[in-house]
Amino acid sequence: MKPSRIFDILSIQVENHPIEKCLNDKRNGNWESISTQKYFEFVNFISAALVEMGVKPQDKIALISTTNRSEWCIMDMAILQVGAISVPLYPNISSNDYKYILNHSESVFCFVSDQQVFDKVFSIKSKVKGLLEIFTFDQIEGCKTWTELIELGKEAWDEKKLEEVKSNIESDSIATIIYTSGTTGVPKGVMLSHVNIVSNVISATKKFPFEERNQTALSFLPLCHIFERTFIYGYLYNNISVYFAESLDTISENLKEVKPNFMTAVPRLLEKVYDKIYSKGNDLKGLKKTLFFWAVKVGLKYDPNHKSDFIYNMKHWIANKLILSKWKMALGGNLKIICSGSAPLQARLARVFSAAGMTIVEAYGLTETSPAISINDLRNGGLKIGTVGKIIEGVEVKIAADGEILCKGPNIMKGYFKDPEQTSKVMKGDYFKT
Repeated sequence: MKPSRIFDILSIQVENHPIEKCLNDKRNGNWESISTQKYFEFVNFISAALVEMGVKPQDKIALISTTNRSEWCIMDMAILQVGAISVPLYPNISSNDYKYILNHSESVFCFVSDQQVFDKVFSIKSKVKGLLEIFTFDQIEGCKTWTELIELGKEAWDEKKLEEVKSNIESDSIATIIYTSGTTGVPKGVMLSHVNIVSNVISATKKFPFEERNQTALSFLPLCHIFERTFIYGYLYNNISVYFAESLDTISENLKEVKPNFMTAVPRLLEKVYDKIYSKGNDLKGLKKTLFFWAVKVGLKYDPNHKSDFIYNMKHWIANKLILSKWKMALGGNLKIICSGSAPLQARLARVFSAAGMTIVEAYGLTETSPAISINDLRNGGLKIGTVGKIIEGVEVKIAADGEILCKGPNIMKGYFKDPEQTSKVMKGDYFKT
């Protein structure tokens, strides 16, 4: 069964492949897990509460969190399940941007992670017309918390009523509005429908070896960005347990604890990881230092499609045995795939990480394309370093006379919210001008 709306992905996992550790957070030094069943229950109760609170289809609800966490995913899914629209915001934008986006989006509720974000939003709440209440994920004195919705949902529970609400949500309905700053002017709200994102989840994940059971992923790129968010839905669609890193500062520690098979990253982060490993090589002495830089040199010539000659393959085997395998162990030991996006990746990084058994797959897309347009394919020798791979299934690309990439498909946004003029500027018939 294929999903047609985002929340169908969770329902399918509940019915077919429920997992014990679906969403995982580290709290007070220990990893705490939420099963698929518990995830589903929380979502249903909160959906029931939202209906009881008067939330109607296409109402907007904002989500702001300083870190990725289970509560964000639960709230997002519950919002979508009642036909409302989630509006994710970056936690570090200015109070003025909060004021503009919350007003422009016409958000009726706002869910925030902690005291820091709450204070920022509360400071401009009186200037946001229509914002009824702020809820928090953390327990904060004097603030309403998201758990109150779970209790309200239990009291108001009516399965028939919720199923009726869900049945009226079309796949083409707007699921989320994501505000992108662009290069000039005020933020633009990108309207993405359920089918925009679901089509991307199905087509993009075909490029990855997600078929094995009991696989895990570490998530740390912001959930308010469509790149990480679509991957979270993709992990759910492929029954992969998701562990949320505590912060960017603890990624190294969390990798060793979780030992994930997959993660997403941006080139800047991979550069930092590489530089840190390289600096340790500089600290070595004598033969160890010589072997380290010899192994790096071998890694820089690595061909992921294994088309090298016998002599190179022997060198790589030795380099991996003595040096490169230790890089993989430093990142948990099980990391097989890193999907990199948002900017071009230097080929040397792709080669060295892949030589160490951690294949870096580059992808290309935009918020307006939900996001993937193309991804390097790991099957049948399709991975080509220095490229962003082939166009994903269902998407068409052509090159305009001036060289611009034009894209058409089920992943193309429905437009910019309340901005038909900007929308018309980026569309050429059915094609989006990237």
